[in-house]
Amino acid sequence: MARIAFILLCHKDPDAIIKQAERLTAAGDYMAIHFDARAKPAHFWAIRQALAGNPNVTFARKRIKCGWGEWSLVQATLNAVSAALEAFPRATHFYMLSGDCMAIKSAEYVHEFLDERDCDYVESFDFFESDWIKTGMKEDRLVYRHYFNERTQPKRYYWSYMAQKKLGLTRDVPADIQVQIGSQWWCLRRRTIEWIMEFTRTRKDVMAFFRTTWIPDETFFQTLVRHLVPEDEIKARTLTFLLFSDYGMPVTFYNDHYDLLLSQDFLFARKISPEAKELKSRLGALYAAEGVEFKVSNEGRSLYQFLTGRGRMGRRFGMRFWETESTLGRERELLIVICKKWHVAKRLLENVRQVTNIPAIEYLFNEESTPLPDLGGIQSTLGKRTRHRRALMRMLFDYFDSDRLIICLDPGAIDLLHDFCGDRSTTRLLEVECRFSDEYLTGHAMRVGLAGEQTSPETLERLLPTIRHDMTFESDAIRDASFENLNRMRETDSFESNAVSVSRFLGISQDKAHEIVSTDYLFAD
Repeated sequence: MARIAFILLCHKDPDAIIKQAERLTAAGDYMAIHFDARAKPAHFWAIRQALAGNPNVTFARKRIKCGWGEWSLVQATLNAVSAALEAFPRATHFYMLSGDCMAIKSAEYVHEFLDERDCDYVESFDFFESDWIKTGMKEDRLVYRHYFNERTQPKRYYWSYMAQKKLGLTRDVPADIQVQIGSQWWCLRRRTIEWIMEFTRTRKDVMAFFRTTWIPDETFFQTLVRHLVPEDEIKARTLTFLLFSDYGMPVTFYNDHYDLLLSQDFLFARKISPEAKELKSRLGALYAAEGVEFKVSNEGRSLYQFLTGRGRMGRRFGMRFWETESTLGRERELLIVICKKWHVAKRLLENVRQVTNIPAIEYLFNEESTPLPDLGGIQSTLGKRTRHRRALMRMLFDYFDSDRLIICLDPGAIDLLHDFCGDRSTTRLLEVECRFSDEYLTGHAMRVGLAGEQTSPETLERLLPTIRHDMTFESDAIRDASFENLNRMRETDSFESNAVSVSRFLGISQDKAHEIVSTDYLFAD
């Protein structure tokens, strides 16, 4: 059975560290602690005294003063790993933790999970080719030497950095090393850890290189694992669930996140709020429990992005400067069907095709697979279609040799509606309002990745009102825009009433419009 040596880097909250060590070692696992040398000595001695009688706990022999972005974090980790290797010869896995981490599965589940797969878990993606680094310094992390800490010595840090750039003092990455990058929260097998420690003793050139790279805790272990371990024995993922805000800050979990955390395909989570006493108590009891079945739906990241995005609905209403004279054509008429239920709009368009000869295209700005003619590549991706939307529409008018064209749009595409309605051409809108049952909203949440088959009823109960409000918000935004030539047909209205709206929208007789809307299953899910 897997026996884990937890590598704990911490610098505060001694009571929480003591409880964490006692909880994790009670299941038969081990822990090696590195407590930051910058922290209060009294806190360190309180931890040592409280855990002195626990044979499954050891401490790094040498404590390091740690600073964010520095080599000191890697050295502190190596010191704790070295202590764990020596103290716990029966440890099969080494799991990196912080004081803010807690298990979100039972010890029984964790051990079975590691027993089932003989591999190392570490995010490790090519430093230069991947897009893991979203903003800020990239290659300069490696090719220049970083002797000072940006946060504590910013003047020295940037003076040294700029001086090297001005003088061209770059350096090469060691020839046989392919630098990788990823999260520092890894879980490695004992054999891998032993190989890494041996590597640190024999490859002084690589060690010297990483000592002066910037933020080496995101590259050092990630690179060495790829260098030493066969690729088919590496899972490029972390087993610790963590989220980052749009501003690059770690997301903190609170008492009401218990069900969400348990449903994620991870073993631990970071960061747990120090004030989340109830959450900590429940997770602590869970770790010691036996026979617990976990329904893993793993919708955490998409759910967080969806919920946080509701408060930031910034949209671009104005045209780009090169588009101001790029009209679709004064003599042309663009007809847009707006509907959240795509299958309803597609049925409506099929009826329109049968009754009229107006060319019609479905969700070309929302659905990648929408059938389109070859227009020289501008139609190949959703990104290109949206960026060059006016050029695309002009080409489609020309392709169909028509001055009238129907397309479908999702109500969320309010920026496109503003853009097209601001054109010199005539734009007519038909908003199709549908009813949304809880069953439909649940299916929608699953289709877009906000929920899964294993999502708990409690999570769905909290999620559905937000999705419903989101759809209401989109419809309200269309109304608030006061678009000209806006018509509406509703699932709750009669065929006659909807036929009037379609007649105005398409400019056809009421009889033809009634033929289009009188399908009994038009609004069926």
